[in-house]
Amino acid sequence: MKTIEVVAAIIQKGGKVFATQRGYGDFKDWWEFPGGKMEPGETPEQALVREIREELDAEISVDKFLYTVDWDYPKFHLTMHCYMSSLVSDAMHLNEHEAAKWLSKDEIHSVKWLPADEILLPLIVEELESSGM
Repeated sequence: MKTIEVVAAIIQKGGKVFATQRGYGDFKDWWEFPGGKMEPGETPEQALVREIREELDAEISVDKFLYTVDWDYPKFHLTMHCYMSSLVSDAMHLNEHEAAKWLSKDEIHSVKWLPADEILLPLIVEELESSGM
């Protein structure tokens, strides 16, 4: 089975995290944390900054490694390195997703997450609670 290695940003602001809705593919309309594939020679942090710039026209600070998810989808194995991140400025534009929203810890289960992203939810709630949000 083919392995795809990606990075994901859990962008937090004011006690909420940023979620994006896929507009294409087998999982169209499901929700995920933004990010994408690493390119040869990139560190995960460099890939994340580049991917968020490409997907959201946004600059982020990669603040803290959260977790690496390994998940078997029907057509490939996913290895996803996930980082708590914050915006450098508030400007964002959706270049690849059909929708986005900021979710509090109480709202985080209100959308249909991709399976690999859903694994992160307890860890993210813990992060939001420990930051006093």
